[in-house]
Amino acid sequence: MTTGQQPAAPPQDETPDEERLPTIAEQMADQLGGWRGLVESSVPVVVFVVANIVTDLRPAIIASIGVALVIATLRLVQRRPIRHAVNGLFGIAIGAAVAWRTGDEKTFYLPGILYGIGYGLVLLGSAALRQPLVGWIWSVLAAGGKSEWRRDPRLVRTFTWLTVLWGVVWLAKVGVQAALYLADMDTALGIARLALGYPPYALLLLITVWVVRRVTHHPAPTP
Repeated sequence: MTTGQQPAAPPQDETPDEERLPTIAEQMADQLGGWRGLVESSVPVVVFVVANIVTDLRPAIIASIGVALVIATLRLVQRRPIRHAVNGLFGIAIGAAVAWRTGDEKTFYLPGILYGIGYGLVLLGSAALRQPLVGWIWSVLAAGGKSEWRRDPRLVRTFTWLTVLWGVVWLAKVGVQAALYLADMDTALGIARLALGYPPYALLLLITVWVVRRVTHHPAPTP
């Protein structure tokens, strides 16, 4: 007697669950370090600006570096990520070293201005070469190192114009600081450094995340 073959069970979906794309808020929080990261990275610059007005260059340098060291140490003791604190400390230390050596308070901001000019030019250059830097940064920070976007013409175009946007905004804000630097408006330069620091960066990041998520969630219709 032959036994009938049992009907095959419906195949299980062996494909792993799609990795959840971090929300806009999560990605912005990671890049900016949250509100605490925003405050901690701004405090040393505020201390320098205020101390330089009230006292002199050297006390301002000492105070800003001291505050940056305290912030980094507190994060280390609390076992919190120190990436943002270290980046802020590194930036403050370079500016302070230049200002200390030259004896001119405005040179505290010179490394940041030069870095901004270089970063803006690199962004525009990568877009011109059809290797948009924003796309590669997205691959590392939000796509787990994957670069499938290179095979999607819509995403290539999207990342290209986003990279141009980043480059233009970066050069514009650095241009304002450079103008104040050349005009010897030290206090206004410090205020501009704060006002044109994280706010434009946060806005650009928000636009980037929103646009890319919109494009990836609405695939182009097939002919």
